[in-house]
Amino acid sequence: MNGHSGGREEGRPALPPLVGDEQLDRLQQSLRQVAHTHGRMRSLLDAVLTISAALDLQVVLRTITESARELVDARYAAIGVLNDAGEFTDLITSGFGADHVRGEDGVELPHGTGLLGELVRHPEPLRVDDLATHPKAAGFPEDHPVMTTLLGVPIQVRDAIYGNLYLADKQDGSFTQEDEEMVTALAGAAGVAIENARLYQRLRQATEEFQRRLLPTLPDLPGLRLQARYQPSTEAPRIGGDWYDLIHLPDQVPCLMVGDVMGHGIEAATIMSQISNMLRVIAFDEQEPPSRILHRLDDVLHHLHGGPMATVVIARLEPVPSGGRLVRWSSAGHLPPLIVTPDHRARHLFEDIGLPLGVDPDLPRPDHECTLPAGAGILLHTDGLVEERGHSIDAGMRQAAATAAEHADDPLPELCDALLAHRRGTYHDDVALLAARLTS
Repeated sequence: MNGHSGGREEGRPALPPLVGDEQLDRLQQSLRQVAHTHGRMRSLLDAVLTISAALDLQVVLRTITESARELVDARYAAIGVLNDAGEFTDLITSGFGADHVRGEDGVELPHGTGLLGELVRHPEPLRVDDLATHPKAAGFPEDHPVMTTLLGVPIQVRDAIYGNLYLADKQDGSFTQEDEEMVTALAGAAGVAIENARLYQRLRQATEEFQRRLLPTLPDLPGLRLQARYQPSTEAPRIGGDWYDLIHLPDQVPCLMVGDVMGHGIEAATIMSQISNMLRVIAFDEQEPPSRILHRLDDVLHHLHGGPMATVVIARLEPVPSGGRLVRWSSAGHLPPLIVTPDHRARHLFEDIGLPLGVDPDLPRPDHECTLPAGAGILLHTDGLVEERGHSIDAGMRQAAATAAEHADDPLPELCDALLAHRRGTYHDDVALLAARLTS
């Protein structure tokens, strides 16, 4: 015996003291807090990524509103959009039983008084635990849900104030400092997203205006009703090479033309303008047949510009003694005409469409014929009308034909609008559409 039998053996490490229940509870609470904070940060990151991916302003505003409400577990959320004068121009709400947008649902805009006006005048985060007792509160509009707590945060980029983000009635009590920090971070990302969406909107409008200025005004012709549509891509704005045209030839026959230059950008738009202008001159000189017009156009382009790639379809509408019109058409790699008859039938004229311009100007090009009765229509369009990701172009053509058949009795403008509407507002490429209906 060495006299130390009551202590630890020499050289053996000391055991840590046992953790008490109170310490264990604190440890578990800390771990839960870490997990909770990590989860909220992940939700914040997901919300920021979702907002940043959108370019349509209304989609951005709706996404911000819904994301903020979910992030802090609030019953209600709203974004008040401000103009340069600091006045509300839009109010997007979430959680009120149905989402609203001023102008769509008649939701009353804030008048710049009360707490919302205070946040406009002093763009700083604002937390209120009891709205009813706050000295700056101005009450609620008629039929507005009564709210108790409020968290308001300005949406801004640098010195520009785009609006304010409001959250009301947190599900489990009052809004916290952590809630304020989360929503402030989201509002920072929202400001950038709104700025990008507005820049995109202006760029898209300018691009569309430029493109439309390159397209002709349709003439008034006896025996025909005419309509045309140009729909730019709903993706990133870009100048394209889609176009339509109609000329009245010296033999008094109208000639419809639609084309699409390969590629996008200023170069494609320039080539498109050159091709459409040359095609007018060649068609006026040659008049017929359409295949000969395309052959000469291809030859000229080959010698002057090195043969740019493009697709074109040309259709002459020739009167016939029995009434109606004889359609004589030819295509250089372009989608065929879509025929719509008064008996609610519609079909594309699946014939040999030949090769695009710019492949080989010496290759022969076929002509095709089809007789249309009075009341029938012919539509020429670019592939943007029938192309959709995840679906074949054949399926898109069938859908376009079905839509045209369904609206065969509608006025021609409504028929054209229906063809565009069946894409539900999403276009992965530009659309040029030219339609003619025989009245005699």
